[in-house]
Amino acid sequence: MALNLSQKKEVVAELADVAAKAHSLIAAEYAGTSVSQMTAMRKKARENGVYLKVVKNTLAARAVEGTEFECTKDALVGPLLYAFSTEEPGAAGRLIKEFAKANDKLQPKVVAVGGQLYPASHVEVLASLPTLEQALAMLARVLAEPATMFARAVKAVGEQQGGGESAPAEETAAETA
Repeated sequence: MALNLSQKKEVVAELADVAAKAHSLIAAEYAGTSVSQMTAMRKKARENGVYLKVVKNTLAARAVEGTEFECTKDALVGPLLYAFSTEEPGAAGRLIKEFAKANDKLQPKVVAVGGQLYPASHVEVLASLPTLEQALAMLARVLAEPATMFARAVKAVGEQQGGGESAPAEETAAETA
């Protein structure tokens, strides 16, 4: 069904709003994908913070103007599915990679992150980025490591000096009185 001018403006405005806030964009060819596969992909996208939309390339090109995804304008050719990661950069990559395994018709064509256009093979790199929880766990480990190393060093020095055990505070107070 063809869109009238006001509907096209709404689509462009909605897509521009999403593009302004998104972390990454993957455009993939979806021709040959079944309705049930697209429905499953849309459901998974909603669960993972990915904005998924099939829209004409001319409207998408207008929507990304003035955003960090403007670099993709010339690469938007053919029937494309647009996946914007709204919560974490790797979410769209993981989604497209997961569904491309089960459907050889779903082929990534454009990958954009941080104002840079990358070849389709970078979907693998984007998909391998840690989730927010994984990144926070890694950060916590890195921050805790110096304290752990310090505690080990203090314990080792204590063991070398006097066996690592000290008398309870009450006994030392009674001995000095």
